Amino acid sequence: MTSEPPATGYFTSVDDVAARLAGTGYLASPAVATTVFLADRLGKPLLVEGPAGVGKTELAKAVAEVAGARLVRLQCYEGVDESRALYEWNHAKQLLRITAGRDESWDETRTDIFTEEFLLARPLLTAIRGDEPKVLLIDETDKADVEVEGLLLEVLSDFQVTVPELGTIGAERRPFVVLTSNAGRELSEALRRRCLFLHIGFPDEELERRIVRMKVPGLDEALAASVVRVVGALRAMDLRKTPSVAETIDWARTLLALGADTLDEGVVRDSLGVVLKHQDDVLKATAKLDLDTV
Repeated sequence: MTSEPPATGYFTSVDDVAARLAGTGYLASPAVATTVFLADRLGKPLLVEGPAGVGKTELAKAVAEVAGARLVRLQCYEGVDESRALYEWNHAKQLLRITAGRDESWDETRTDIFTEEFLLARPLLTAIRGDEPKVLLIDETDKADVEVEGLLLEVLSDFQVTVPELGTIGAERRPFVVLTSNAGRELSEALRRRCLFLHIGFPDEELERRIVRMKVPGLDEALAASVVRVVGALRAMDLRKTPSVAETIDWARTLLALGADTLDEGVVRDSLGVVLKHQDDVLKATAKLDLDTV
């Protein structure tokens, strides 16, 4: 039985997480800071679910930045397979080697071509090889096929990958693992059991105002508060695409670029397309939004 690599140990406390992430521009709620600390201390993968644009991917990037770790990203999509996630052999290079060694026996050639020199490591294998600190981001896990989850289980259980021709490659240093999901489909219980779970929803008004002020420092404080309140009102509507935090920030930057002092009806009408992405949402918001009551 192989011994597991130690936990990463990047953070000393929950407050340390919050302070150091804030230093990168990521304002973490107490729940986020606590779960990141526990994932780091316990050496458990962190499964982060929530709507698009609330900072799930940015959390992994921020952890990598404060830890001085290399970010290794597996972008999931329908059809991603083992060769894209784990590894594949460099067939072109193998063919050249076989051609060059025509006078050799197959056993001699086979021994040579199935070596590290011909192995193309993909994100999962890259994340566990070597002793440099790494953050493994498995992004939008719910977009991958169910079969792909089976590829993740060995890595997330034992932090090792089995290459039949080479044997089992185990991690010398455990990566900090973040899986993100927009909950497009239900992930398996086997995968969930191996992770700590964190749901990131839309932040409360105070936190979102702080985020906007940090990301758009030139914006007037009163205008930032108005933007956050109006976005909150839009989120309460039955829209096709609910505005995310990323879109709140984009809207704030737009207002700054336009030189707007207040969020009046004219400014909202002219710039609403920055925060809403469907025409029927724009029409619904224009009809229902009452700036006097926001």
